[in-house]
This record gives sequence, C-alpha cells and structure tokens, in this order.
Amino acid sequence: MRQTARKDSFEAFLSGEVALVALLGAALALFLTSASLRTPYDLPQARVVLTTLYAVGGGLTALLTGSRFMVEGRRYDLLLCCGFTAVSLSWVAFALGPAVIERTERAAEPWPCLGGVLAGWTVLALAPLARGRIERRGLALADMAAAIAVTMVAIWFAAHMSRMPSFGPAGSLHHQPLRSGGLAALALVNLVAVLTFADRYRRRREDLDRWLSLGSTLTLFATLDLLFEPVFAMRYVTQGDFLLLIAYVVILVGVWRAIHSSELGRVVAEERARVAREIHDGLSQYLFAVSTHAAMLEAGSNMNETIPKLKAAVQAAQTEARFATLALSSAAGRAPFDAALRRYVDFLTADGKLEVELQIDAGVRLAPDEQIEVFRIVQEGLANARKHAHARRAWVTIGHRGEERFVTVRDDGSGFEPPEDPAAQGLRNMRQRATAIGGAFTLRTAPGSGTALEVVLRP
Repeated sequence: MRQTARKDSFEAFLSGEVALVALLGAALALFLTSASLRTPYDLPQARVVLTTLYAVGGGLTALLTGSRFMVEGRRYDLLLCCGFTAVSLSWVAFALGPAVIERTERAAEPWPCLGGVLAGWTVLALAPLARGRIERRGLALADMAAAIAVTMVAIWFAAHMSRMPSFGPAGSLHHQPLRSGGLAALALVNLVAVLTFADRYRRRREDLDRWLSLGSTLTLFATLDLLFEPVFAMRYVTQGDFLLLIAYVVILVGVWRAIHSSELGRVVAEERARVAREIHDGLSQYLFAVSTHAAMLEAGSNMNETIPKLKAAVQAAQTEARFATLALSSAAGRAPFDAALRRYVDFLTADGKLEVELQIDAGVRLAPDEQIEVFRIVQEGLANARKHAHARRAWVTIGHRGEERFVTVRDDGSGFEPPEDPAAQGLRNMRQRATAIGGAFTLRTAPGSGTALEVVLRP
C-alpha cells in the first residue's frame, strides 16, 4: 500500500509537470508567432523593483535552506543554500547595484549577472546528486561563503576586463552569438535542474523536490522567453520577467513547506523519544520483574515464594500502565491534567500506606509538554517517598508565588544525605524532565528531616 501511494504521488506530480510544460510551451509558441508580444518595455523603475524581488526571493530561499542545513547537516541543503546565495548575490551586485547608482547603460553589466546566475543554477542542478551529511556545519558554511565570494569576483573581473559586446538599440543583439549562447546555456542548466529535482522526488518523495522541479520549469521558460527577446539590457521589462517572479514564489513556498515539515518531524521524533522514555522508566522495569520471576519458576524455584512475587509484579505493571495512560492522555489533551493527577494519587494511596495531600491552584495553566513532565516528576517524587523514605504523609502543591509557577513535593520520610552526584541517587530523570520544560529543579533533604523537591516553571 505504501509503494502504491508513493507511485500515485509521483504520477500525480508527473501529470502536473506535463500539464505545466504544455501550458508554458503553448504560451511560448504564441509568444514566438506574435511580434507584438515580443516587444520589451523600457521601464527602468519597474526593472529595479523586479530585480529587488528576485534578490529577496533568492536570499530568503538561501537563508531557509541554510537554516535547514544547520539542523540536519545534509549536503543537499548546503548546495541549495550555495546555489541560491550565488543567484541572489548576482542580482544584487550585477543588476540591482548598477541600477541604483544609474550605471545601467554600461555595456558589460548584464554579462556578469548572467554569469553569476548561470553559476548558481549549475550548483542547484547538481544539488540533487549530493549524498550524505556534514558534521562540521559551521565550517562548511564558511567554506561555501568563501567559494561564492571568489566566484563572484572572478565573474566580475572576467566580464569587465574582457571586451564584451556593447548594447545598442532594440534588436541590435537579436542574433548576437555570445548572448544567445549564454542564455541557451542557462536554459540547458534549468532543464537539467528540472530533471534532477524530478528524479530525486521520484526516489525520495520529499515535497521540497517537487516544488523545486516546478520552480525550475518556470525558470526554464522564463529563460527561453528572454532568449527570444530582441534586447538584453538591464532597463527593459519583458513577459519572462513576471514568469521568473512566479518561479521564485513557487520555490520559496516549497522551501517554507519543507522547513515546516522538518519542524513537525522533529516534534514527532521528540514525542516518540518521550513515549519511549515513559515506557523505559516505568512499565519496562515491572515487566522485567515479571520475566525474572517467571524464569525462576521455570528453573524450579519454590512456587509458594515465587508466585506471590510474580503476582505483585504483575499488579505493579498494571498500575504503572494506568499511570502511563493517565500521563500520556493528560499531555495529549484527552484528560484534564488535575483529574489525571488526582486519579494517580488515588491509585497510590489505595492501600493506606501513604497519605497524600494534593493542592492545585485553579489559576495555574500548564502547557502540554509541561503537563507530562510535571506528572512524571510528581509520580517519581511520591514513589521515592513511599518506597525509599518510608514516608507516611506527603504534600504536593502546584501554584503561584508572585509571578512564578511552581511544583513542590514534600514528605515526612527518613530523608538522606544529598549526594555530590545527583545521578547516583536516581535524581537525574527529574532534573532532566525539569530542564526539558525550561524549569529549575531544587532539592532539600537531610537524614531524618524528610525530603522536599521543587520545580520553578518557565514564565
């Protein structure tokens, strides 16, 4: 079923891609057959606005892919960041900058912009071929920035030091081989990007690849539109410019969706780890006791001694399963936190060995992540009071103290000498749980004086 769903998703993407190519191809054919549509507009101010949008779109995309690389460390994201950074800097340095300082008539200016965009898209087209992850991510980004800087300087030097053709009135460069060759090379790179992103989506089914393939398709036809325009100057606006703007929007949306999906995936992974910890810290210990006593019975131990212990372990496992269900349902919003905690106290005190006084301020609001961790801290604190401190009474308070929210668990048990290493006395879990929700954990105890633990929650 999963393979069928993957196949269906790729077929849907492929159908959409074919429809988009057919639509853009028909528009290009109409563009080529109608001379009126191939008339550029001499709008320097609109050109500046569009160039700014290209630079911003490419820059935001580079920033988002760079942030994802810092989190996941994939070479794929690093190359995406590198390519979009090069494209964005090319628009800024070689198109937007000269336009702002009114040097748009200088002959060589469009050539370094074309060269920088071509270099950036070459990296983007090769990005889907990257494999693996990088551990030293900060160093990798620094190396990438240095490589881009060197490339930009080399492109500027080559364009300004060489004898590039000048730009005359409209139509003068329509058959210029150098111009046509540069744009044709860019179109070819865009086509390669379409194919590599589509192939990566076929293999991995990552949503980002689908959006990048669509954006590359739009960029391809925008480049073809410019290829058949009669001019190549940085003051004119053509129909392809608006198509290129749509391409940047599509790519930016795709990257944003990928970042959002990664965040959701991280949350899911954290939730799975938390549930695993709940099982490990509680239920698995009692199940281990059950298996141990069962193994003793198989080995021929005294049934009169072992069976009562086995029953006790089973009952403890059942009780722990109820506690875990209460905790998880409370955190998921399926049961009110205070009700779940009160039910836990009822279970714990049912045999009369421990009396617990529970006070919960109705004005205290706990976030879902706080609820599960506070529940487990209280559970572990009361369990320690009952099992190890042999307390008769315990007090649990969840309330306000000024602007602070706090949780305290106190008992009248035997207490103990605070260890130098908290982890050695089983306090590590409670400290980690408090830290996980941004809380401060403190412990006060002494032999014969009971134990008091407190968690001050984040604001």
